[in-house]
Amino acid sequence: MPITIAISGKGGVGKSTIAALIVRWLNDRGRRSVLAVDADANVNLNELLGVDVGQPIGNIREEMKQKVGDIPHGMTKQQFLEYKIHQGLVETPNFDLITMGRPEGPGCYCYANNLLRDILKALSDNYDYIVIDNEAGMEHLSRRTAQHIDYLLVVSDPTVRGVQAAGKISRLLQELDTRVGQKWLVINQASGGLNPSVEAEIRKEGLGLLTVLADDKSVRSNDADGCPTYSLPSTSVLHKTVDTMMTRLFANSVGA
Repeated sequence: MPITIAISGKGGVGKSTIAALIVRWLNDRGRRSVLAVDADANVNLNELLGVDVGQPIGNIREEMKQKVGDIPHGMTKQQFLEYKIHQGLVETPNFDLITMGRPEGPGCYCYANNLLRDILKALSDNYDYIVIDNEAGMEHLSRRTAQHIDYLLVVSDPTVRGVQAAGKISRLLQELDTRVGQKWLVINQASGGLNPSVEAEIRKEGLGLLTVLADDKSVRSNDADGCPTYSLPSTSVLHKTVDTMMTRLFANSVGA
């Protein structure tokens, strides 16, 4: 069974950047059986990883609806689904990537979320690690897209509102059937130490703080130049602090 690392939190806190650097961290340690999952309708993890995007799951949803009565001869619906899944999978020597995408046309994300859950179940035996970059908010958690998460990193910016949003996600998990091994708060984009009011809010929410990631100017420069986060120099501040974060994460056997 693969080790699943999920990243969640409100919008604009750098979840995709952290997800890309976690994939890089695993690769740097020779762990190349990695599936990266862009579970955000606003697809961008591929850009941060430096690869083209495959056919999004949202598009597969539409095609399955349109071809429900026109599946190729000799194929079951499940076989056709698996065929389309592998068409949408981007494969590289270091990691594979599958993207959620935005379903075309009207309708909720229920079917697409269920499809993503089935895809993760079908693909999980092929990988040692799965890194899931969730969309802003709690949609995928509330839909129970992943039934088991080994490490959940709830990312916040260094603000009271950000920590409060992280607390809501933490409380939601207690109401769902999603099994989480370790749950940690990660403060991102911090400049210097945390404000005392933010520290007080973390204690109030009862969140375990894993690490505080630096506000790294080289990341913004990288983005401005259109360079993938995956290729961020190992000398960068954020790369170093993510290294420390992951080393500590895997060293802990009991969640916060």
